[in-house]
Amino acid sequence: MEFAERMAYTGKRVTDRFFKRLQKEFTDEELVELSAIIAYENFRSKFNPVFSIEANGLCHLLAVQSMEEDAAKKFHKR
Repeated sequence: MEFAERMAYTGKRVTDRFFKRLQKEFTDEELVELSAIIAYENFRSKFNPVFSIEANGLCHLLAVQSMEEDAAKKFHKR
């Protein structure tokens, strides 16, 4: 997760030190694939809203849905 955040947020960087940590857990091939997937998802998060592309319902993330519901409840209590 930290790797994805470092790739997604401009203020954070994938430093050499952090990359060495990743290399202890993943092969070079796995890191390339993981980086490509993260980059693609970042692309979609910027591209899709421009054309009002909504989720197609293929992936149901219950944890995310639960967090959204909790946030909505807190917002409506105000």
